[in-house]
Amino acid sequence: MVYEVRHEERAGRGRYFIELGRGAVAEMEYRRGTDGRMIITHTGVPPAFEGQGIAAQLVDAAVAAARAEGWKITPLCSYVAARFRRHPEWHDLLA
Repeated sequence: MVYEVRHEERAGRGRYFIELGRGAVAEMEYRRGTDGRMIITHTGVPPAFEGQGIAAQLVDAAVAAARAEGWKITPLCSYVAARFRRHPEWHDLLA
């Protein structure tokens, strides 16, 4: 299933998130480096929704935004780092 990925950022911190219903939210959090990098620190999906590709949709949205805005990404989150290893076409975005 494809969900609507939303984005919010305030004071150098942000998140991509999906409201899954009944109060459940999946999110990928980041902070901005002083050089404008997107430093992704955490990705979380509620257990009842795991294995459905939801976290991948969050990462894909961040990668698309980074491409569009000219940002680089530092993936501190192990899930995001693993996604980057599986997608060599994203390696130009690594910082």
